[in-house]
Amino acid sequence: MANEEMEDFEGVIVSFETEEGSTVDYVQEMIIPVDGQDFALLLGIDDESEDGIRYIDGEEDVIITKIVKGEDGEDIYVEPTDEEFAKVEAAYNKIMDEYEAKE
Repeated sequence: MANEEMEDFEGVIVSFETEEGSTVDYVQEMIIPVDGQDFALLLGIDDESEDGIRYIDGEEDVIITKIVKGEDGEDIYVEPTDEEFAKVEAAYNKIMDEYEAKE
């Protein structure tokens, strides 16, 4: 996404470097607290996509990361363990079920 368009996003933009050395950007969609730890649901953004969202195999590029504080106090986004991922996924599904029940 062009820099000026990325500035229009309300929220946190998180960038990761791939193994190939390129950068991929995500926007933080929500924070999911589980067991006293914060996890982020991140949605891939792409400046070449018509709607600004990155897709992989026809599906939105969504990842879950664990948020930890670095020595400088800045948030660091890291891969959760399989157990953490399962708990976050269950918490997310519960949130979505409750949201859909209200509609």
